[in-house]
Amino acid sequence: MLWSLVKILAFVVLVTALTYGGVLLMEVPGEVVIDVAGFGMTMSVLELVVVLGLLVALVWLGFKLAGFLVASFKFLNGDETAISRYFSRNRERKGFEALSEGMMALASGEGRLAMTKASRAEKYLGKPHLTNLLTAQAAEMAGDRKVAERTYRKLLEDERTRFVGVRGIMKQKLSDGDTDTAMKLAEKAFALKPRHEETQDTLLRLQAETADWQGARTTLGAKLKTGTLPRDVHTRRDAVLALSQASEMLDAGEKAKAQDTVLEANRLAPELIPAAAMAAEVHVEKGNTRAAARVVKKTWGSYPHPDLARAFAAIVPDESPQARLKRFKPLLKIRPEDPESRMLLAELHIAAEDFPEARRALGDLIEKDPTARSLTLMAAIERGEGKPDTVVRGWLTKALTAPRGPQWICDKCHTIHADWAPVCTNCKAFDTLAWRRPPVGEVAMPGGTEMLPLIVGQLDTTPSTPAESAEEAELIEDRQDAGAEAEK
Repeated sequence: MLWSLVKILAFVVLVTALTYGGVLLMEVPGEVVIDVAGFGMTMSVLELVVVLGLLVALVWLGFKLAGFLVASFKFLNGDETAISRYFSRNRERKGFEALSEGMMALASGEGRLAMTKASRAEKYLGKPHLTNLLTAQAAEMAGDRKVAERTYRKLLEDERTRFVGVRGIMKQKLSDGDTDTAMKLAEKAFALKPRHEETQDTLLRLQAETADWQGARTTLGAKLKTGTLPRDVHTRRDAVLALSQASEMLDAGEKAKAQDTVLEANRLAPELIPAAAMAAEVHVEKGNTRAAARVVKKTWGSYPHPDLARAFAAIVPDESPQARLKRFKPLLKIRPEDPESRMLLAELHIAAEDFPEARRALGDLIEKDPTARSLTLMAAIERGEGKPDTVVRGWLTKALTAPRGPQWICDKCHTIHADWAPVCTNCKAFDTLAWRRPPVGEVAMPGGTEMLPLIVGQLDTTPSTPAESAEEAELIEDRQDAGAEAEK
């Protein structure tokens, strides 16, 4: 309605301007005399302007007539589409001009203008496989989701634009949080264009989020075949998916298949800590303790981790503390200066009631790299050596405010996780958890810790055996872990 009113007003203004111009020309005094080869003509200024306008129109018509005659000549010589092309050429020119202007408007962020130009281009061209795509993208930019979805559905009708339509609707469903529909659309888009990298990544992410581990492994294999994923990255992520698949098999009671899949995951990525720990358990269940020890030692050489120490201890669960210390020494020699190796050695000496050796194992770790765990171990050593409760409380107070050391942290959103998982619980990113130290201060307590000994209260001063002291220190450490986890 508004556009029609604007056109009527423009017409009225144009007629008024022409009329006013004609009146002014009529009032101009004098005449114009044209003499050509003895032929003379006298006319007023207004008549001269009209004649010149008619002359320009005749020249334009002459060019058009010449073009029509050329088209007719081509038609008579066997070109059956020459005349139709002549009449459609002007419409195509206008249509492509509108299409290019719409693309420029889209690139400039003018969604409404791009929609108008797309409509004009469709009017002249009649090529929806070109104009519908522009309309859908312009509608999304302008915030008109209904028009965008309706246009994407039109794209589904043409085989040439079906993938674009599926992808567009899939992205809308993802933004709406409808992951089930988005998954089906991603599978359809992947079937249409299996080499499309963005579709591969989207499908893989959705499959990992919904625990479709077998489907995710298939998609990952497609990424390797199409060259969109390096082989080493593929091997690592395939191991992560295999380990997750094995956990699902265990829950379903398929123990034999789960064990084979765990061993496959460890073979693919020996540096993957959870896979190594589970593989060691599988070897122990099968009675192959040497293989279990070999798996733990290989991974320990890359990433010393408490889970690996627990898996190594489970190889011989009923041994004495002295025997365990002797069996662990080859493992600890692999990375003797690593903080994890030093703290593990201290724990073993505490269990064996050799507190001086436990102190020597920690060495300068509590000064150069103090963590909650190392300071708690120091409290256990002091208690085991019979130091006063005030000394023990001092170490425990320091442990409460000290960094927690390496943890499972998402490389993408930096969320701290208590346990390893294939998908980040916060940002849903796949295979982004790494065992590293969090930023300083993320898990430390605020000020005012000088009152902590009074808050904790007096410790039990009754005499206790060194073994009981070690057990109490471990209990304190577990409580500190739980408290920090709750605070996080």
